[in-house]
Amino acid sequence: MSVKVQALTKVYGEQKAIDQLNFEIEDGQIVGLLGPNGAGKSTTMKILTCYLPQSSGKAWVHGYDTETDSVAIRKLIGYLPESNPLYLDMYVKEYLAYVAGFYQIASVDKQIARMVEITGLGLEQHKKIGQLSKGYRQRVGLAQAMIHDPKVLILDEPTSGLDPNQLADIRGLIKEIGREKTIILSTHIMQEVEAMCQRVIIVNRGRMVADDAVKKLQQRVQGETVVAVEFNNVIREDALRKITGISLVIKTGDNSYEVRSTGKEDLRKILFDFAVAQGLSVLNMSKKENSLEEVFRDLTNNKKK
Repeated sequence: MSVKVQALTKVYGEQKAIDQLNFEIEDGQIVGLLGPNGAGKSTTMKILTCYLPQSSGKAWVHGYDTETDSVAIRKLIGYLPESNPLYLDMYVKEYLAYVAGFYQIASVDKQIARMVEITGLGLEQHKKIGQLSKGYRQRVGLAQAMIHDPKVLILDEPTSGLDPNQLADIRGLIKEIGREKTIILSTHIMQEVEAMCQRVIIVNRGRMVADDAVKKLQQRVQGETVVAVEFNNVIREDALRKITGISLVIKTGDNSYEVRSTGKEDLRKILFDFAVAQGLSVLNMSKKENSLEEVFRDLTNNKKK
């Protein structure tokens, strides 16, 4: 077991930042830790990295207790905090050597060269960190988090503030790293979670409200089924709207429609049978899944609580 959390709680005065969290993460998983601002994501990460003590409950990293084995855990964990604090007047390789010194790495030059290659810092390695774009500073942050070859990476908002090109690069880098390491990352960008993570943990007001694979989580939200369909010819929309179970028909093209249903019967079969009865052919048809963003809103909408 890579990470285990049991009844983990953190209290600041009268406020519970996290409340009775329980989860386990296997080796080699990329897990997204999601929640609204103030939900307890960063607090959870800081406890796992031994930066903050918990108020109660337990947490282990590869069997080591965060309360009694903090030094051992810090050797196993790489941490990129949201603020990505860097020494801007230091050169990239100088900074990585400085961080490597904390871990008493034997082959410092060899490990720095490896991190430069993995994070794509080759063209920037001789520059001062202050001269780098935010995307490359994030790469330096990832390099320092991995300099000691940790088993677990904890990344707090690793793509915050990046432009689309930088975001794609860092996303690809994290996925590549995730083939060998356990990664816990927090983000507000749902598309990133869908693209990178095998599993999602959602917290709201300090409590866990979901823990599942991305696909299964998308299927949990109840509501309308939405199907996009394109016929080979013009149809009578009123006939389509009158079909039992169909709640809404939206025209999206000459012969294309978005059809919604609240019924339990497969909407695709209903549309196919309709096309046959009308003497039409179906050129395209696809069922739209609930986006992770919709799932997130449904589970963390405090107005419903």
